[in-house]
Amino acid sequence: MSDTPFGFGLPPEEPDDGDEGKKKDQQSGGGQGPANPFGFGGLPGAGGFGSPGADNPFAAMFGSLNPTDLGAAFQQLGQMLSYEGGPVNWDMAKQIARQTVSQGTADGTKDASVGASERTSVQEAVRLADLWLDDATSLPSGANTAVAWSRAEWVEATLPAWQELVDPVAERVGTAMGDVLPEEMQAMAGPLIGMMRSMGGAMFGTQIGQAVGVLAGEVVGSTDIGLPLGPAGKAALLPVNIETFGKDLGVPKEEVRLYLALREAAHQRLFAHVPWLRSHLFGAVDGYARGIKVDTAKLEDVVGQFDPQNPEQLQDALQQGMFQPEDTPEQKAALARLETALALVEGWVDAVVHAAAKPRLSSADALRETLRRRRASGGPAEQTFATLIGLELRPRRLRDASRLWASLTDARGVDGRDALWAHPDMLPTADDLDDPDGFVHREQIDFSELDKMLGEAASGGGEKPNLKKDDDSEGGDAKGDGTE
Repeated sequence: MSDTPFGFGLPPEEPDDGDEGKKKDQQSGGGQGPANPFGFGGLPGAGGFGSPGADNPFAAMFGSLNPTDLGAAFQQLGQMLSYEGGPVNWDMAKQIARQTVSQGTADGTKDASVGASERTSVQEAVRLADLWLDDATSLPSGANTAVAWSRAEWVEATLPAWQELVDPVAERVGTAMGDVLPEEMQAMAGPLIGMMRSMGGAMFGTQIGQAVGVLAGEVVGSTDIGLPLGPAGKAALLPVNIETFGKDLGVPKEEVRLYLALREAAHQRLFAHVPWLRSHLFGAVDGYARGIKVDTAKLEDVVGQFDPQNPEQLQDALQQGMFQPEDTPEQKAALARLETALALVEGWVDAVVHAAAKPRLSSADALRETLRRRRASGGPAEQTFATLIGLELRPRRLRDASRLWASLTDARGVDGRDALWAHPDMLPTADDLDDPDGFVHREQIDFSELDKMLGEAASGGGEKPNLKKDDDSEGGDAKGDGTE
């Protein structure tokens, strides 16, 4: 598990896998990523993301400012101190994300409005991808529309999902900040606590805005991290990032776009027709947040010595690691559930897309391996997500999951494989990834009849289901073969 965000410390070093130089460059400020994931840089008027002083919003705002910038800096500070919303200042997050996007990526690529021809190309790619997927999965199309987004449009469209993911963790951290003082002292220190919460919301918003803005320069669609970040039923691709992604692959641009459209369309099918899946994944994040236990001893010292005339003190405390997280059983369980589910999602998409693309695209194997390595090496999506909510969501067992789904296809066919998504208890577990053959040949529980009986009972349209076997043994028919 990666270190948690908002002052919990830096994420762990990634393993040496050939991309070490790139990661270190990002972490040191030479790339797109923040030099310190809790540096809260990139404020308006601060000289831009990654510029001198960007790791300290106050120094950036008040150091080397000309008279024109000074007014904007004071306005920004006023916004920070007057914020009275939730745990994250999402207005500021959106503003910082848009500013980060407008500055372009480290390779000099700038965002640009999507032209009519690019929109048409994306729509045609998604339409063709859906046709190919019809032969590879029993799940019908999940995309009502296909859209081509600029990076700025991606930010706008995905912020609601980021809010749903990040708010529970930020709320838990914010509660710890507000609960440091005894209750009888909180009334006396009300203005101070209010100011700290306002600053915390603004700082979290700044950091999230930077991270999302950086990620917008890398993603190729709305499902890059295995979660549905965009609106339901809307398959989205980013032409400017697809161009960058395929630049040095030696693969025709049309094939790159089509392969990525296959992945986007496959994700859309899964999330559209497995109704419990989204809440299962997002619920695991919320469960992780509820399991956070915070040792506030250091925070108490900071509050006791906090000088309102020296707001950088709180910033320094956040950077140094104000909180000491504990590995609680709740967190471990939520993290294991989330990582396994993400591996299964990505493994299923990988297997289904490969089955659809292999007979039709000469570059299918090369593109598959490129995307696998991108995911396994902890690319920008995983690093950003670890920064935002403190969870390392890299599907470490992507290849194991893909092999398991492929074996299930061979053993049970497409329908039998996809039927496992009918109920979360039917899916493979982390242990099953260790023994895929055992899972493939194991009889699975059939919940269809049970769900039907329960539905009839709930609607009053049938008798109360008798879930007991004739021999009165507990648990009913373990095999679920539908026998009486």
